[in-house]
Amino acid sequence: MKNYDVIIIGGSYAGLSAGMSLGRSLRNTLIIDSGKPCNRQTPYSHNFITHDGKTPKEISDLARDQVAVYDTVKFHEGTVIKLRKTEEGFETETSAGEKFCAKKLILASGVKDIMPGIPGFSECWGISVLHCPYCHGYEVKNEVTGILSDGDMAFDFSKLVYNLTKDLFLLTNGKSVLSKEQKHKLAQNNISLVEDEVENIEHENGNIRKIIFKTGKEISLKVLYAKTPFEQSINASEDLGCELTEHGFIKVDFMQKTNVAGLFACGDTVTMMRSVANAIAQGGFTGAVVNKELAEEEF
Repeated sequence: MKNYDVIIIGGSYAGLSAGMSLGRSLRNTLIIDSGKPCNRQTPYSHNFITHDGKTPKEISDLARDQVAVYDTVKFHEGTVIKLRKTEEGFETETSAGEKFCAKKLILASGVKDIMPGIPGFSECWGISVLHCPYCHGYEVKNEVTGILSDGDMAFDFSKLVYNLTKDLFLLTNGKSVLSKEQKHKLAQNNISLVEDEVENIEHENGNIRKIIFKTGKEISLKVLYAKTPFEQSINASEDLGCELTEHGFIKVDFMQKTNVAGLFACGDTVTMMRSVANAIAQGGFTGAVVNKELAEEEF
């Protein structure tokens, strides 16, 4: 068992950014990462100034190299399966049975997207099945586009995507729950509503060719936006009594603090604004806040 000032669970953008803040503050820090980021299938990352168009791995590899320069920051490859609050702080346990302790704990572990049972969906996720028009929409502007969603979320999301393309289909994967007024507004903007159930997604190496429905109907698309459900990568609510928001994110205050003393969270674990730039900003801030708390306790 090894002891640190801070353990960061998650070595992607938020975790690495927090690690840099702590390394520059001379804090003995351990970053534990499983090596499976949620955007590992995504070919290019966008909307992050100075790195626009680079692959996610290029950005994270460069970030890791730069964080590794600070010799008080260590890395450990592993999957955390258990968290425990102790008198001194926190204990983490990996799937290999390794245990590490720290005074403070930062959760930057992200979320796991839950794929629907549609053949072809998971293979296209992050490539031509997209979650964010800000991250990827410009590259597929004016293309034949679909949205896989229903209800108020689908209606509101249609407004964002309609700004990027007017050749738009809304696929509700079954009878829609949209209101009469919402359907009328979609029709006014020539957005085609398709209420057939999806059979599968025909693709080539993750690039959509067509959507095939159970009725036999087919629609050729270039890209499909989808809002998938998710779950936290680390079950901090069960292990530590960490509060979640109504949408399933870890609840934090304006200082990235959870309801558990000494426990902080940042990145995709806490917000629906899932972007590289946002994760890095939150991580850097969280690292600074944790260092300040440690400094005040030690003074």
